[in-house]
Amino acid sequence: FAEKHKIKFILNGGNISTECVRNPLDYFYYGTDMWQIRDIHGRYGQMQLVNFPFSGILRHKVYLRYFKGVQVVKPLDYIPYIKRDAMRLMSEKFGWQIYARKHFESRFTKFYEGYWLPVKFGFDTRRVQYSSMILTGQMTREEALTDLAQLPYDEKTIAQDFEYISTKLGISVAELQGYLEAPTKSYKDYKNQLYLFSLGARVMQLMGLEERAVKR
Repeated sequence: FAEKHKIKFILNGGNISTECVRNPLDYFYYGTDMWQIRDIHGRYGQMQLVNFPFSGILRHKVYLRYFKGVQVVKPLDYIPYIKRDAMRLMSEKFGWQIYARKHFESRFTKFYEGYWLPVKFGFDTRRVQYSSMILTGQMTREEALTDLAQLPYDEKTIAQDFEYISTKLGISVAELQGYLEAPTKSYKDYKNQLYLFSLGARVMQLMGLEERAVKR
């Protein structure tokens, strides 16, 4: 979109203040690894992905940035950003409604992060999110542990969420439940470019072009 409309700057809400701890690769692998996407689609896909928009790592890290001059800017890294203060400001000044947890503004990500990841993979995204908040002084360890003691999803509405998500995906609730109960997989079970990703990130860090650490 940026290339098509000659947009040179993309504003991004990512920030070090609340995201200095990265998600483990086993649960949040690179969505730009085209080797992996093609391998998974080759094994399980049932239709050609003719018009589906993909953006490989070389395209958005090298081509768009250095050949097309498209830059991703993260304004929150240039100001003193305290999440709680920002939420209060938006609520009081603009009538913004606070939602239960990070990424819960979408029913899909709410289901995925709040239910699917912890139930199927045993991974609670709050552990990473709260770790960042603790390191930046926005939450105490005790506060984090108290919240982590509570389920990340609502047991009373999970059946409705299952029905909603399955409908959106165009499958039955039984099929979605089958995926939940199927053996777990990770990026290691498919072809991937992790070695090249890690090497490229290291080179860019040495050249001063990439400051953020590789996901672990």
